[in-house]
Amino acid sequence: MVDEQDRLLPIANVGRIMKQILPPSAKISKEAKETIQECATEFISFVTGEASDKCHKENRKTVNGDDICWALGALGFDDYAELILRYLHRHREAEREKANQNKLANSTTTSSRDHQDNNKVEDQVPNYKNGHQADQQSDQIPTPAS
Repeated sequence: MVDEQDRLLPIANVGRIMKQILPPSAKISKEAKETIQECATEFISFVTGEASDKCHKENRKTVNGDDICWALGALGFDDYAELILRYLHRHREAEREKANQNKLANSTTTSSRDHQDNNKVEDQVPNYKNGHQADQQSDQIPTPAS
């Protein structure tokens, strides 16, 4: 059997969330934290169960954010569903932008690294012009025409 505390949200996290909305001088009793902990856990289980049932009917194994938003609406929490759906779209857009920035940074880093690697090779390989070894004074390597 699953231990009661293992199925509940961490009490410290619940307390931290509760404190964010209250004035700094406010105190929260242990009983209040435990009550919210149980309610929030039950709410999450309720919504997730509905989303899971939908996925099962559709022969899918993975519950995604859209399924959670659908479940909220199906259970009568339309205001929450709309709000979370907007958040989900913003989150996905931010993730796409982050991925694009990472791709750009990686290509710039790779390009820079390739240039550095080429410089290292150029320092070690004798410079040839027209099939003959060039003077040490002439370090320029002709670039190939594009």
